[in-house]
Amino acid sequence: MVPTVEWKDGAVRLLDQSRLPEYVEFLDCRDYQTVVEAIRSLKVRGAPAIGVTAAMGVALGAQTVTTSDYESFAKVVFMICDHLAATRPTAVNLFWAIERMKRLLTSLRTQPIASIKAALLKESQVILDEDIALCKAMGQHGAKLIASGQTVLTHCNAGALATAGYGTALGVIRAAWEQGKKIQVIADETRPVLQGARLTAWELMQDKIPVTLITDNMAGSLMRQGKIQICIVGADRIAANGDVANKIGTYSVAVLAKAHGIPFYVAAP
Repeated sequence: MVPTVEWKDGAVRLLDQSRLPEYVEFLDCRDYQTVVEAIRSLKVRGAPAIGVTAAMGVALGAQTVTTSDYESFAKVVFMICDHLAATRPTAVNLFWAIERMKRLLTSLRTQPIASIKAALLKESQVILDEDIALCKAMGQHGAKLIASGQTVLTHCNAGALATAGYGTALGVIRAAWEQGKKIQVIADETRPVLQGARLTAWELMQDKIPVTLITDNMAGSLMRQGKIQICIVGADRIAANGDVANKIGTYSVAVLAKAHGIPFYVAAP
């Protein structure tokens, strides 16, 4: 898998998803302002990936603060947090990650500034590692739902590109494939930004997992023909009552799946 986000040589390195699938290019963010613009312009997207990127953006910004007293240092870092938080108002993981970094900063107020900078950087890496571990655990649980020989429909992109690595919905598919199950995937194009066409299909092709790209309006016809046995999608948000919000078009897939008696699952942390 191509890494979505990582700390490399003193910079936050992002796979520029706005260039996929034609070009595989990386963006090295050497200041937090570049991270801010990358999130805002969809160079990185997907709730978990945005959260990890924001945490690393906080850590990156903190490294450049030159003040030596805690109050002045914290004031600048909190300002950096505010700039990052303003990039995507609906991204829950963004605010969760930023708040986690702010809590750590507050808890270390008696420590030397150099130690605080190192701790913030370490915490951003922990958030990345936790996300990958969560996705792999999700994959192992979810893979039990997929039988060898089945064709899986997914909508939008909930793969390694949307997370720190491995993926949620695609993590389930990836785990089933790694277990040796002979599966096929159908990916909706996912208008209007075409995350299914540009990202999901590309990602599955990198892992040699058989994938067929379809237009959004084809799903019902394929279900009627018996060519889809299971649907798995990710989630942008889950309400306290269990309602799920996801990319536009997910509701249509869910209704079609119910009408044709096809299991519909949401894989999310």
